[in-house]
Amino acid sequence: MWVSIRMLVILALADFCRAMPESYDTIVVGLGSAGVTAATILAKAGKRVLGLEAMDRIGGRVKTVPFGDGFIEEGAEWIHGTENSRVYQMAIDNNIPTLDQELEFEVYRSDGTLGNNSLISELVAFCHDQAFTATDKPLSLGEFITGKFMEHIKIKYPELQSNQTFIKEFLNFMNLIVNNYEGSNDWTDVSAKSAFKELGGHQHMSWHRYGYKTFFELLLNTYNNGPGWPNLDIKLNSPVSKIIWPRDSTGNVIVQCEGGQTYTARHVIVTVSLGVLKERHEKMFEPALPIEKTTAIDKMSIGVMDKVILKFEKPWWDRKLLFFSFLWRLEDIANVSKEDYWITRILGASNPMGSDNTLTLWTSGDVGKMVETLPDEIVIRKTMELLRKFMGKKYSNIPEPTGMLRSKWYSNPYTRGSYTYDNLDTPNYPHAREALGAPLLDSSGTPRVLFAGEATNPIHFSTVAGASDTGYREAMRLLPSSKM
Repeated sequence: MWVSIRMLVILALADFCRAMPESYDTIVVGLGSAGVTAATILAKAGKRVLGLEAMDRIGGRVKTVPFGDGFIEEGAEWIHGTENSRVYQMAIDNNIPTLDQELEFEVYRSDGTLGNNSLISELVAFCHDQAFTATDKPLSLGEFITGKFMEHIKIKYPELQSNQTFIKEFLNFMNLIVNNYEGSNDWTDVSAKSAFKELGGHQHMSWHRYGYKTFFELLLNTYNNGPGWPNLDIKLNSPVSKIIWPRDSTGNVIVQCEGGQTYTARHVIVTVSLGVLKERHEKMFEPALPIEKTTAIDKMSIGVMDKVILKFEKPWWDRKLLFFSFLWRLEDIANVSKEDYWITRILGASNPMGSDNTLTLWTSGDVGKMVETLPDEIVIRKTMELLRKFMGKKYSNIPEPTGMLRSKWYSNPYTRGSYTYDNLDTPNYPHAREALGAPLLDSSGTPRVLFAGEATNPIHFSTVAGASDTGYREAMRLLPSSKM
């Protein structure tokens, strides 16, 4: 009798323990660059950490995929800057060679002829430099660059001032370049007054055959079959539906997942994209986020940068050239049907360094969003028509592709965009990124819900290194040795 009662008590206690939410020191929501950086720093410091990732993989807006005869990147392609870069330093410290992929390009016109490569390259380089010139004027980046461009040709190429056709065609081309950097729909949507700063050094360092996934393997200690971190638990396919945080200093933060699982922790670091916060913050946080944070979420912008990646049996293009730019003639654009307009918003094709027999075509903004919805057969057929239109005179008999991959960062419910940029409202909310990154404190002043991700980086947003820096920032906020 006593044995039976004892067994019943043991079983009841076991059921009770199973029903209790599992508790951690810190829960990290989202396992992109910021989340994995934060989680691994805390785990290495001895904290018990849970990483919750909505998707079925680690990496966030970094996505390395085996394709062609190697790897391609559906998301982030390069390490932007080598000086004071957490990402680049990680590669160097682990003897991982990276390659400088200088984006020297060859210009093709829409009638199949080659453009004036030296002239256009010089003008693009000049305009690119202007994009990082500080200004206090309330101008769009398009207005600012156009003004500087007109001043430049007046001094250096006075004969071009009367060539309105060339000026319009070049500015259309430059607009696409800016949109591909910013993820914007049009360069008139981007503020010329921005705090963004490039890291020093080479801006297009490629992981080539290693793939950007290597950065995450190094962080997680799984590179070359490493053992990982024993006190870091990772749960994939675990989208978070609710974060309930205490205003007093006694309770834990409760994190509820869509599948019904519940976890608790003293601290939670939220690293989801601005696009996800825009869509879900009202339902995700209890109590609701403060007005400073919701204003930042509302006023900031996240853009779309998408890729269409075509695989061929073998490369038919000159592998020594890394970028093939498409410059439309005004008369040819006028003859494109409304339903095919999107092909005029593809900047060109690049040669990924991780795969010899693939080409990446780039598009952005609203056109990128629309292309995500098109059937595969239409995207393949139209992009091949585009390649043959621009490159067919130089490369005859361009073959059909043997496969296609494409990114869908906007339609992905767990990203809702690629990365943030400074819109025309930015000068009116100069501290929005700091407000977005500010932690939620309990009554004792302890940070209970913390925020990281590229959108919260005031000067290095839109980059993997910038995102990683914010993960480091928030992890150090929670460690006793932190100097912050």
